Parts: sequence; structure tokens; C-alpha cells
Amino acid sequence: MRVYPEQLTQRLSQGLCKTYLLFGNEPLLKQESIQNILDEAAKQGFDEKHRFTIDSQLNWQDIYDCCQALSLFANRQVLIITFPENPLTAAQANALKELAPLLHQDVLLVFDGPRLNKKQESAQWFTLFQKEGLYVPCNTPDARQLPRFIENRCHSLGLKPDHESILLLAQWHEGNLLALSQSLMKLQLLYPDGELTLVRLKEALSRHNHYTPFQLTDALIEGKAKRAIRIVRQLEAEGVEITILLRVIQKELVQLCKMQEYGASGMGLSKIFDHFRVWQNRRAPLTAALHRLPLPALMQLLRSLADIETMVKTDFDSQPWPALAAFSLNMCGHTVQLSSVN
Repeated sequence: MRVYPEQLTQRLSQGLCKTYLLFGNEPLLKQESIQNILDEAAKQGFDEKHRFTIDSQLNWQDIYDCCQALSLFANRQVLIITFPENPLTAAQANALKELAPLLHQDVLLVFDGPRLNKKQESAQWFTLFQKEGLYVPCNTPDARQLPRFIENRCHSLGLKPDHESILLLAQWHEGNLLALSQSLMKLQLLYPDGELTLVRLKEALSRHNHYTPFQLTDALIEGKAKRAIRIVRQLEAEGVEITILLRVIQKELVQLCKMQEYGASGMGLSKIFDHFRVWQNRRAPLTAALHRLPLPALMQLLRSLADIETMVKTDFDSQPWPALAAFSLNMCGHTVQLSSVN
């Protein structure tokens, strides 16, 4: 069964499962979910906690021994197993499968790992543990999901934001849920009545948004010019190395070029996306980008990107960040004046 972090507390009140599979890219949601599980487990007598990390140094027998330590005086145990960033090897997957039949009512198993793709969710080890367990995907809400996420979290804390306040909280905390959590706790203390308005937010909080290069490429693919410029400005303010951004954007452009070439040869869009292992939620934006950016336009963008890189490496008095902003507008297909972008 699959539930989301905001549903976990209610699900735990209905009883514990044998296994909890917490996978995702959002540390705060995983941390809170693990703590909720541990709190409920403690109420039911799970007094011992053991942590293991899957790597080349792990002795799997140590995990098996925890499950087999049965006696009248043995405590109930929680085993937390942290997964590596890279996919499991065949040996590691087989070792996990050997663990399944050793589980019993005095052992609670918690998996803590990175975001999984569809192939990993279909792996034998995953389906084996999910049968009697709960899968909790702990992923960072994207820009579209974040306002609803914030609204629900505010309501759970007794806060009553208006629509404009929700949008401002989303803009100021995107990519930084830990800062969002801290801000909401601060607002609880400052305003006991729970009413949140723009005036109150601006008096109490400052910006905590944190963007990644991949959020910039998403904005460029989706053609969101204002958002792309906002991210470029924030990354510049944070001192991000611009060459890193150029490499990430270049990789995306090269892939788009290959997709256009495959399409020109007669390959269907669905097969192209399968070939490049594109996530389902990215297919619609990429389809729109391919319609907006024919191959000649993509080649011109690659040349512009190369010009910016040359500027960075050869002209130390140049201003590559405004050039990257102008590039972003071109890729988005907008003619927005840079000075008018918020």
C-alpha cells in the first residue's frame, strides 16, 4: 500500500505494519515520517533501535542476528536500513530478500532511501516488502504542488493563511522545506490567532528559497520566462558556479536535439521518451518544448551557451549572468525585457 507523508499519522493510528518503505528526495519529510513511526512504535513496546547502511562494509549477518535474537527477555526492535544513492547490486538485492522471511511481530523494519523510479518500484525486493508494508514516497513538492502542500501544513498547525500568503510562502521557501517548517513554527508563536496576511509575513519572515540547477532547466523546458529569471538571479546571489549551470543546461539541450533527430527519422514520441527513460510527469513539458524548439533553434541555443562559457573562461571582466538571463528568455521563447522581470 502507498500513502503520502501527510497521511502517515492517521494510518499509524490504525496499527503498525511490518515494514515501512520511505524513499524520496526530501530530507524533512523522511525525517518527520521516521520520527512518527518511531513514536508510535515506542508506544507499542519497540524499545530498541538499530541502524544499518547498505554499502560494501555492511555485514548482513548482523541484521539477520537482530531478527533471530528471540528470548523471553528480548526487547521489540526497530531496524532502520539506509539505502545507497545508487541502485542496489544483485548481491545486495538478494541479501535483502533473505531478510524477509526472518521478520516477525517483534521486529519493525524501516527502509530509508533515495527516490525510486518505476523500474525500482517493480523490483522483486521492493514488491516483496511492500506486500505487508507501507510505501511512503517522500518527495519534494514541485512548484505546482507546493501551494497546496503549504495550505495543508498551515491548517494542520492551526494557521489560517489567505491565498496571497500561501503564494508568498511558496515563493520564499521553494526548495527549502526545512526553512518552511521553521517559518511556520515562528508564525505560530508570533500570531496566536493564526491569521496570516502579506503584511504579517513580510514583517516576520525573509526569503529562504533555494533553487537547484535542475529547477532552472525545468523552467526553461516549460517556457516559464519569469520563473527562469527569478531562479537565475537567486542562483547568482547564492554564489553558484555558473559553469555548473551551463553543463546542466547543455546536457538538456543535447538530449532535446537527439529527440528531434529521432523524431525526424520517424520514431514516435512515446518510443523516444521510453528510449531516454523520461519520467511520466516530464513528458508533457518536453512535448511542448519539442514543438516550441525545432532543431535549428536548439543548435543556436547550444552556440549561445558555448559563447557564454567562452566568456566565463576568457574574459574575467565580462558579465555572464545577464547573458545567461538573456539566454533563458530566448529558450523560453519570450520577448520579456530583462528589467521588467520580477
